[in-house]
Amino acid sequence: MTIRVLIADDEALLRMAFSMILEAEPDLVPVGEAVDGATAIRLAADLRPDVVLMDVRMPGTDGIEATREITRTCPQTKVLILTTFDLDEYAFAGLKAGASGFLLKNTRPQELLTAIRTVAAGNSVVSPRITHRLLEKFRPHIPDPTTTARDARLNRLSTREREVLIQVASGLSNAEIATTLNLAEATVKSHLGRILPKLELRDRIQAVIFAYETGLIHPA
Repeated sequence: MTIRVLIADDEALLRMAFSMILEAEPDLVPVGEAVDGATAIRLAADLRPDVVLMDVRMPGTDGIEATREITRTCPQTKVLILTTFDLDEYAFAGLKAGASGFLLKNTRPQELLTAIRTVAAGNSVVSPRITHRLLEKFRPHIPDPTTTARDARLNRLSTREREVLIQVASGLSNAEIATTLNLAEATVKSHLGRILPKLELRDRIQAVIFAYETGLIHPA
């Protein structure tokens, strides 16, 4: 499968570097470049890429607003935010806007390539540090499961699917879940592929939040 990638960054050298990295991979194709958020929104609508590499700080419409608009109007397109700034507000705002991942620009090329393929497959890429800070930030707003009714969507899951969801919410990767539950990694992926539509969720991040909100797992 060929993954079509749109690059949105106001720095020409970075756009060139990202393009060169992508062009060296047989399954990744750069299909366009945007110098600002408004252009990224327009090109996403015109080109319908699988993934957008989105910078946060750009002139005019910034990467957060562009992410919000792209995920709203082009739901099949995944956004992977890249930023120089390791600031929680960027990560939180980007994820809230619908981004499927958040990476720093000093990420190694191989990690970037893996992240692109991961979000294109419908999964999320967020470091454990960001996940933990996200949960801590919103911990006061997570309903108390002893006083809040469980979401009826949980009843749609099998016992095994609940077990997989709990492990996902605990921050484990598919490989780690496979080891923990004594399953094949492909089986874990199959379970997750059924869990998300059953719960009417978009991605792994929403699954984590859902598990906490419903009291299926509790903040440590």
